[in-house]
Amino acid sequence: MRKKVLAANWKMNLLRNEALDLYSNLDLALLNFQEIETVLFPPSIYISELQTKGNLSLGIQNIYFENKGAYTGEIAAAQAKSIGCTYVLIGHSERRELFLESDDLLKKKVNSALAENLKIIFSCGESLEVRTKKDHLSFVKKQLENSLFHLSEKEILNCIIAYEPIWAIGTGLYASEQQAEEMHSEIRYLLSENYSNKISEQISIIYGGSCNTSNAAQLFACPNVDGALVGGASLDKFSFIELAASLK
Repeated sequence: MRKKVLAANWKMNLLRNEALDLYSNLDLALLNFQEIETVLFPPSIYISELQTKGNLSLGIQNIYFENKGAYTGEIAAAQAKSIGCTYVLIGHSERRELFLESDDLLKKKVNSALAENLKIIFSCGESLEVRTKKDHLSFVKKQLENSLFHLSEKEILNCIIAYEPIWAIGTGLYASEQQAEEMHSEIRYLLSENYSNKISEQISIIYGGSCNTSNAAQLFACPNVDGALVGGASLDKFSFIELAASLK
């Protein structure tokens, strides 16, 4: 049975005390949702302190693919692991769009993360222009083939795939249940085609496009939606707990 996954991407939000308070509240409240794999992606400067405050899984929002060296401002996978990270977020649309991260660069990051035994949440998704042309399925297929499907069966099992329609990030728009299920079903088919049905049924595919308390229940009812990668709604403890209740 696939894991249900609820991941919180705090992005570049929250001051230190705000992050500590939110973490403490969630760590206590989410004890009631042990069947859900909950992962928090706080700003990296807070991770060392947060990992001493509770039991929630922590991830880093970005890594560089080199192990060490003169790469000012970057963080290596080994460094992330050394401060308590168990997950890394790779391929987020903001990294692709704002920092021009290519499929080839993301492939290198994937390899670096797995070399340090970090679990990966890998984001993929299309722009409104691509969807309007009805090229969304082939576009996401290419992203996965270029950055993820080179992995072995053992390696791919350490990955969670997040479908992140770019046109729904920070816009207030979100994919309908039909649109989400179409893409999630296609991704699962691609996993079975590149690996096996057994492998595809073990990998969680989560939704990452403006998931909130008003649309979560409908999205989570889709057979191939195994959870969510949450942005804005993860910054409010009540909203995030409500999302966990919807997923449960």
